[in-house]
Amino acid sequence: MRVSKCTRSFLLSLMALMTACDSVQQPKPKAQLRLEYPEPNYKQVPDVYRFDFEYNDLVQLKRIAKKAPDLYYPKMKATLYLSYVGVENNVDSLLNDAYQLPGKHMIKAEEIPERVFMAPEKRVYGTLFTVVGNAASQLQFFLTDSTDHFLMGSLYFYSRPNYDSIMPAAKYVERDVMHLMETFRWKD
Repeated sequence: MRVSKCTRSFLLSLMALMTACDSVQQPKPKAQLRLEYPEPNYKQVPDVYRFDFEYNDLVQLKRIAKKAPDLYYPKMKATLYLSYVGVENNVDSLLNDAYQLPGKHMIKAEEIPERVFMAPEKRVYGTLFTVVGNAASQLQFFLTDSTDHFLMGSLYFYSRPNYDSIMPAAKYVERDVMHLMETFRWKD
């Protein structure tokens, strides 16, 4: 049996069409890292400091023997370093240092927005600096009563600064720092 050219072309086209329809090849989108952190539960800092605040229970307190604890985030490999200093007629100098420290990150930072915090009923005043960009520290803040107490904090990740990668973790810690500031009070 002899098959005509027209029939042969039709059968080849039909086979090509049927095999081409099995799987359509399309480019796949690039993968996006999705980091999800649990909803925080807060607890009170130990009663050995000259201040009180609430901190995330996922945090481990480090170096409790000093004047202020460091808050270590093991899942994020980050530490919020806290430093307490008593004010001795040097509040201007301490404030100047606190405002200059974020400025040292301006070389790598795109911007450093600041949020002023005031709770006059608790005598707590401060500023939160959020560093946007590939700087070493993504977050810095200070709290003071402007007469006796001064507390500074800086957040550092144990990785090369890549803002796009650490931004979700930095935002999570920023919410914890806002909670710390809102629950903060001096003991005397």
